[in-house]
Formats: sequence, C-alpha cells, structure tokens
Amino acid sequence: QRERGRVVTIADVAAQAGVGAGTVSRVLNDSPRVSEATRARVLAAISDLDYRPNPLARGLSRGRCQTLGVVVPFFTHASAVERLRGVVAALDGSRYDLVLFNVESPVHRDEHFATLTRRDRADGLVIMSLPPPPSSLARLAASGVPVVLLDARGEGVPAVVTDDVDGGRLATHHLLTLGHERIAFIGDDPDNPLGFTAGGRREEGYRQTMTEAGVSTPPGYVRHGPHVRSVARRIAEELLARRDRPTAIFASSDTQALGVLEAARARGLDVPGDVSVVGFDDVEVSGYAGLTTVRQPLFESGRLGARVLLDALDDGHLPEPREYWLALELIERSTTAPPRGRPRSSGSTHAPSAYPAEGLKRSVKEKR
Repeated sequence: QRERGRVVTIADVAAQAGVGAGTVSRVLNDSPRVSEATRARVLAAISDLDYRPNPLARGLSRGRCQTLGVVVPFFTHASAVERLRGVVAALDGSRYDLVLFNVESPVHRDEHFATLTRRDRADGLVIMSLPPPPSSLARLAASGVPVVLLDARGEGVPAVVTDDVDGGRLATHHLLTLGHERIAFIGDDPDNPLGFTAGGRREEGYRQTMTEAGVSTPPGYVRHGPHVRSVARRIAEELLARRDRPTAIFASSDTQALGVLEAARARGLDVPGDVSVVGFDDVEVSGYAGLTTVRQPLFESGRLGARVLLDALDDGHLPEPREYWLALELIERSTTAPPRGRPRSSGSTHAPSAYPAEGLKRSVKEKR
C-alpha cells in the first residue's frame, strides 16, 4: 500500500477515480448503491494504486474487530497448546485473527470477562477448560458476544466436551483387567480456585469402577495436588514408599503421570514390572515416553469449538446452546502390564458387572 514511499489511502483512490471516499467505501463493501460505470472506475483506481483496505479498519466500521478471543488458563500446559492448535487450524483462511487471554487467578479471569463484553476486544470468545461464573455468561450474552466453551459447561452456551467420568472408568478398568488391585489415584486439588472439574470427574470414574469391581481402596491411595509435574512426583514418591505400595497408579493427566514415572525411576522401580502407570490426555510427549493413557481429541475439540463460533458469526446470531460430545479411547503403550507373577486377565475377573468390558470406549494398543 505504498506509492513512491508513502501509504496509499482511501482518499487517494477517491481522488484518482473522481469520486468521494464514501463511494469507494461502498464499492469495497459491495453496496448496490453504486452504478456499474462508477464501480469500474473505482476498481481501476484500486488496481492502479495497488490499494489494499485495512481489514481491521473495515471490521471496526461494521462494529467488528475481526478477532476471536481465546480465554485459557495456564496456556503453556500441553493440553491447552494442543487445543489452541485446533483453534488456529479452524481460523486458517478466515478473516479473523486470534487474540489470547491467559488466566492464572480468579481476579484475572473476572477482569477478562468484564472487558470482553465490548465488541472492540473480540467478536466472539472460545473459553477453554474454565467454567465461567453464571454472572459473566449473562453479561456476555446481554452484550451479544457469542461464546463457545471447550472442556467446560455453562448455561445457555454451546460446549465441546468429553465424558471425564467415563474416561476415569476406562483407565481403571484397564488396570483391573490386567490383574491389579492396589490401584492409587493422583488428581487435581478439588478446591482449586478456578473451579476446574475434569480431575474430580475422572476420580469419580475411578471410584465407581473400583467399587463395582468389589476392590477396596486403602486409606491414602487417593491423593490430590496442584496440576504440576513436580508435585505429582512428590506425591508418587510418598505412595511408592508405603509398605502396601500400589502396583498401579492412575494420574488424572499426562503431566502428572510423567511425574509418577520420574518418581518410580528415582526409586529404582521398574515400569511396568513394579508399578504400572496410566495418564489422561495423550499429549505429544506421552508417545515418546511410552505412556499408556486415555486419549481425548484435544486438537479436534479446539477446531470444532472455533468452527461453531465462526458459523455463528457468519450467520449473525448467537450459537445454539447444545453440547458436542467427543469420544475417548485408551491408548495402551509400555507403562502398563500385569503385576509381577500374575498373568493378564481375560477381562472377566475384575470387570464390574454394571459396566462390562464390551461397553467401554475403543481401546488401542500401540507397539513400540
């Protein structure tokens, strides 16, 4: 947009075409209120001057800023990065840019939600893994900002989700089928300030499956802590130092499961010979670590959520408040095996009667 070193403006195009700037604007916006002869002169001037309109300025003139906002807690976490990749893929080729709003505290969250009711901040919002306060959702709806939730639910807005309870059952059933009974669980702090629920729901699936199998959980086998690998390692070290050491540990995320692997190897324990480990998410590093995990479609959830939002913006209305469910699957790698001295079960010994093996999501075994 430069002619002899200076920026070409809409006024330059208007002067060359012999029309007003408003006429050039109407041509750029495909208005029918321009004659074909005038339209041809304006387009010829645009071509001669190599003028390209600023998409942000055009969007603001229509009450839009041509951006989609993604509100995400701790965006450097591997699962958040993978979902963001899906959002970016959906935006490829669209007229929208991505603006990231990172959240690390409830105060930070509330500040973002208070300012994002303005359409000059973002035309629509993807809120990731963060249950919004109902009051914030009501304000966003009243302001006309469309919202889609990923890995969370909220009243009156669409959500892309997976069944975390089912995922917890899937991981626990896998370990029971291998013949494990002393199965510990490491999850997120249930009183976390941002209200995350996924870890608690995965724990619910673990407890249900253990109870239905008739397998008791020793006191202290269920532990919680912040979603940090080093914290999970410390918790795992305490579990593995017990006289009734667990033969298997289910961690509610791959990040925490990697901490468990570090703890086991630091104590000189063989994985999976001495202790089996299962994670949740199937982030990229899990394949390199050979981690058995419950795979959730992180990339696809980000792409689907952004697509729902883009469709709503194209249609000019708030998206339909429905839930989009994505399937989970167990990815069996090298960190799980039967406990020492016990052959792999056929699946009948510990399969809970109310939740038979054939009712589980698909299991995939990867060879290494």
